[in-house]
Amino acid sequence: MLYEIKDMTRDYDGRRVLDISLSLEEGRVTGILGPNGSGKTTLLEILAFLSRPTSGELLYKDTRVDFDGGDLIGLRKAAVLMQQKPILFTTTVFNNVEFPLKIRNLKMAERERLVNRFLTMVGMEGFSRAKAHKLSGGETQRVAIAQALACLPEVILMDEPTASVDVENSIIIERIIRDINRQNGISVIFTTHDRIQASRLADNIVFIHEGKVSKSINENIFAGALETDLKGKKFCLIRENLKIPVKTEKTGQVRISINPSAVRVFRGTKNIEEMRGIKGRVIQLSDERGFIRAIIDIGVPLTVIMPPDSTGDVIPGIGEDAWVAFSPEMIEVI
Repeated sequence: MLYEIKDMTRDYDGRRVLDISLSLEEGRVTGILGPNGSGKTTLLEILAFLSRPTSGELLYKDTRVDFDGGDLIGLRKAAVLMQQKPILFTTTVFNNVEFPLKIRNLKMAERERLVNRFLTMVGMEGFSRAKAHKLSGGETQRVAIAQALACLPEVILMDEPTASVDVENSIIIERIIRDINRQNGISVIFTTHDRIQASRLADNIVFIHEGKVSKSINENIFAGALETDLKGKKFCLIRENLKIPVKTEKTGQVRISINPSAVRVFRGTKNIEEMRGIKGRVIQLSDERGFIRAIIDIGVPLTVIMPPDSTGDVIPGIGEDAWVAFSPEMIEVI
């Protein structure tokens, strides 16, 4: 196992921002998926041995990490963190990538060989003598990846690697992430709030919400108030006339989490009232690893994942009406 996290917490100014137990496998691409402010960046900083947890235990390759004076320098060589907006030295691209190799006292010929190799891997071999501070955002990110590779790490941690780049560079960076793992055997852990990107890239996906690992990997998280109807059935009132059936002992203000794969979609209204269906309109359809991903406006955008054998009788087109139904047992009340 690459990392084992046991009952680990991290507090800032008296507020708990992380409270998790988690295992991450070696040699894989792992996506940490969650909304902004969920604790993803804090987790990466701890995994890079740059931030100390408030409590709990972190193991790296079955060895307990000692943040009070252990071999942190050695560990920081093994795990490299790429920030969301990397900053390069105001010198050439070559010098930026060469820098970690010079620190390791590699000979000049070996440094040149490795720099050229890493720049080729990220498609920046023609920029070797270019000034790094004049690169575009996407080019800067790709050089930063080459620089991270020059640290010769066992794991690369990437914080929202495509958040600040254009579509063209985003596609290139996703390809680079796969190549780093498949061709070089380097473990990659990246954060994102984009479920589709996580599905494209990651062998494993971990969903974090409000500093905790969520049981369901989804993006349908809504705030509302719990109420009970005249028949004694509970529902979460998301907004006026939008009631989501739930099964919980909780009361008051809550958040609910709906698994996209647990939502049933219908074109017509047959038996909808019996299933407490909700009418909406399809606003997006796309392919996700062979599955059909739809976003349906039911007063809030609801993401639905349908199996590839779903027929046209089930899947409405973009702009068409759709009915959705939920099983209360499949909705997590947070």
